[in-house]
Amino acid sequence: MIKRNFWIDQVQKLWKQRSIIWLSGVRRVGKTVLSQSLPDVTYFDCELPRTRRLMEDPESFLSEHAGKTLVVDEIHKLLDPSQLLKIAADHYRDTKIIATGSSSLGASAKFKDTLTGRKLELWLTPMISDDLIDFGMKSLKKRLLHGGLPPFFLTDKPWEKGYEEWIEAYWAKDILELFRLERRHSFVKCMELLFMQSGQIFEASRFAVPCEISRTTVQTYLSILEATYVFHVIRPYNTHLPNEIISAPKVYAFDTGFVCHFKEWNDLRNEDLGYLWGHYILNEMLGKLQTHSINYWRDKRGHEIDFVIRGKNEEVTAIECKWKSNVFEPANLKSFRAKYPRGQNYVVASDIDKSFKKKFRDLSVKYVNLDSLIKDLVLIKSNT
Repeated sequence: MIKRNFWIDQVQKLWKQRSIIWLSGVRRVGKTVLSQSLPDVTYFDCELPRTRRLMEDPESFLSEHAGKTLVVDEIHKLLDPSQLLKIAADHYRDTKIIATGSSSLGASAKFKDTLTGRKLELWLTPMISDDLIDFGMKSLKKRLLHGGLPPFFLTDKPWEKGYEEWIEAYWAKDILELFRLERRHSFVKCMELLFMQSGQIFEASRFAVPCEISRTTVQTYLSILEATYVFHVIRPYNTHLPNEIISAPKVYAFDTGFVCHFKEWNDLRNEDLGYLWGHYILNEMLGKLQTHSINYWRDKRGHEIDFVIRGKNEEVTAIECKWKSNVFEPANLKSFRAKYPRGQNYVVASDIDKSFKKKFRDLSVKYVNLDSLIKDLVLIKSNT
């Protein structure tokens, strides 16, 4: 069993703050294996009827396992999962529980507000840079092509059948169970188009006709896909200044492997690497920072910044993603800083070993690799 050390450390840190951890993430991202790799855990799979029967009386179940470290996998299969976790948090505080499910905690009607303040959430993303080291495979190009779901990454070549099986399981076990949608064809078609257009500005009207649904239904589907972590909706940063894009979000797929599959990419060209590199950086920031507060910026003249993160005292961090550092041009950053002068500027590229700064007249830009970017962002976050 491969131990994903970054994530194990995160679980241990969270357990020092709360006894209940909700481990969320998409199907096949590795929640079960991660939970089982924790030291001295007792594992329960709620997909099994006998496990669900054991938990029909939460007090009896918790009393029997008081003081232990429990993994409650697929907890949304229980009739009232909130009750079990609430009783554990209030009356069995020496019992540590990590509960997992395929969707976000708030996406299911079974979970209630009674858990507010009683649990902490850890969002397990597709494989980050630390995971590549743990898996003993440092090939970034393979990670971009195969994606970051461990069963897909570990194959010798892209697992074509696996993507279709994942879509089918997601529809049957997540969407039908949690949201009761009926039009499978339209929903899956919408997903496929979003994978193919990942990273682009989202316009609902472009999806309505090919998916045979209304614009309102397209928005509903996107909300579900966002709630279940299959797509990340990156909204434009603005303060309603003239010429800023204020409402059109960008939509990023959760995993580069699915993007490559639906684009039918079997080999990656340099332009493909640059496109996927932005997705990988976003995944790294989401996983390491555990935040949804990431935006992009664009004005009506076409100047654009890949990612921006709001800080304190009107400071805004600007991040440009380049596969090769020598292709960076400062025009977009100059336009952005004319409106928002305070904050750090980063170019994050795959070919940088050691960070350095470069001046473009009054504009100072720090060139970094991904690891250095994350370290700086963690420091900035800790000061906000």
